[in-house]
Amino acid sequence: TTLFRSNLKFKNLKFKISKKMFKKILIANRGEIAMRILRTCKEMGIKTVAVYSTADKDSLHVRFADEAVCIGPPVSKDSYLKISNIIAAAEITNADAIHPGYGFLSENANFSRICQKNGIKFIGATPEQIEKMGDKATAKSTMKEAGVPCVPGSDGLVPNYETAAKLAEEIGYPVMIKATAGGGGKGMRAVWKAENLRDLWDSAVQEATAAFGNGGMYMEKLIEEPRHIEIQIAGDQYGKACHLSERDCSVQRRNQKLTEETPSPFMTEELREKMGEAAVKAAEYIGYEGVGTIEFLVDKHRNFYFMEMNTRIQVEHPITEQVVDFDLIREQILLAAGQPISGKNYYPKLHSIECRINAEDPFNDFRPSPGKITELNIPGGHGVRVDTHVYKGYTIPSNYDSMIAKIITTAQTREEAIAKMKRALEEFYIEGIKTTIPFHRQLMEHPDYLAGNYTTKFMEDFVMDKSYENII
Repeated sequence: TTLFRSNLKFKNLKFKISKKMFKKILIANRGEIAMRILRTCKEMGIKTVAVYSTADKDSLHVRFADEAVCIGPPVSKDSYLKISNIIAAAEITNADAIHPGYGFLSENANFSRICQKNGIKFIGATPEQIEKMGDKATAKSTMKEAGVPCVPGSDGLVPNYETAAKLAEEIGYPVMIKATAGGGGKGMRAVWKAENLRDLWDSAVQEATAAFGNGGMYMEKLIEEPRHIEIQIAGDQYGKACHLSERDCSVQRRNQKLTEETPSPFMTEELREKMGEAAVKAAEYIGYEGVGTIEFLVDKHRNFYFMEMNTRIQVEHPITEQVVDFDLIREQILLAAGQPISGKNYYPKLHSIECRINAEDPFNDFRPSPGKITELNIPGGHGVRVDTHVYKGYTIPSNYDSMIAKIITTAQTREEAIAKMKRALEEFYIEGIKTTIPFHRQLMEHPDYLAGNYTTKFMEDFVMDKSYENII
């Protein structure tokens, strides 16, 4: 294959590149993604540096890294978001590259730029690419220039309510207001009627300003019965890109993904080709470096529209790894080290599903449930992968995202992958905290999910069955 090079065919190429391969990578993250990166680094013979807050002193990535540096107190802004502390940790340990994982500083253009200035390779997009694609309004304008289909809406930021009201009439209700610096569903409002626009506009601006320090808004036509389907892409430093097919991320709650699968049960071969071609076009238009995703909304007629680009590794990347059979973290590192790709595209050979296990109570509005894990059994068996950083006796801090594990099942067919997931969820046993395992067990029995008949609105009508409440 091309991205996952064979030992013989690329022997000379690998020898040339090995001379410039990183000797030590600092992992500027925590939790399961820190462990995920650490494992690949070890397999590649690269030394690792873990950074951690005082709340994470007992975390597995701290225990298994070659070196570990405390970078501050539990609050993220004073530790995992503190650029000066992370750069200092890299300098004192002589790390020559930093892998940001996802979240935190992974899409921070300033961090990428500071790494450059300090002679440390940022394993991710360049500052210019992050700036161009990280701001949603700018990204949409860029994609229009590239010829990628976009949702009808504002050409850039909407400066005020009066302009928003006029534009909404032109586009036609329903419309979606979105924060340009948004993420995690913050600063987003669906507006179905003109009389509701004022209140929803004001609340979205206030929420975005509080969350991101940026109240900039743009507006799009609201796509009804949408699917959220993203295309995994990879690009090298020489302007070439390829795609690795799609992931369906439509099962969401408050714009947070709960489960993902590939291939999408909604996908056709023709649609996959068109969306893949559009994603590669987008990546090559900006000369994208590294791995990332082009995210699309797909309507019930299978028309697709660019939504945003994530210039980082995704939480759900394992399902792509499982169906095309290679390591995306390894590919990130190789691309950052200057290794080229051929541009060949990759298509799923199997079916894979991921369930995100969060420390939350699904019977109490998914309220976070931090605390000490008193008992733990992690499932296994053929076609079952669990990415996690927790263990018996581990205390989940309240300071960070509540995701504690991901179960990935892979099989020849979707039906077999679901059967494996149901069995794996039955084996996943956690005591001491509440988790979303009961939710996922109910989901795997839901007739609409089993039929592949779901959209991003699926969770609006989902009600937890009390019979699942005693499942640990």
